[in-house]
Amino acid sequence: MGQKIEITRSVTIDDVAVFDTDRTFSGQDGERYQSAGEAEAGTTYPAALAGRLFAVDAAVRSVYVTSNIVTIERDGGWDDRAVDQSGSVISDFFLFYE
Repeated sequence: MGQKIEITRSVTIDDVAVFDTDRTFSGQDGERYQSAGEAEAGTTYPAALAGRLFAVDAAVRSVYVTSNIVTIERDGGWDDRAVDQSGSVISDFFLFYE
C-alpha cells in the first residue's frame, strides 16, 4: 500500500542537503524540527518524516519540510552513503508494505 516517492533532484552544500520530490508533504509555510523529540511531539506528515530521518542518522541536526522539498542539516557534511540513506527514508515514507 502506498507508492514510492520519487526524488527528482538532490543537492548538497556543506552541511545541507536539499531533496526535491514529486509529492507534497506540507503547505507552503513549512515545518522545521531541530531534534527527534520535537519531531515525535508533532502530529503532521513533516513531523513523522523528520522523526524517521533523525532515527536513521545521528548526525542529522535539523529537518525543514515545505511543500515537496525536504532540507536536512547534518553535522560533518554529506557523503554518498548519508545522501542515499536519507533519500531512501524519503522515498519510502508513504510505503506501508514492501
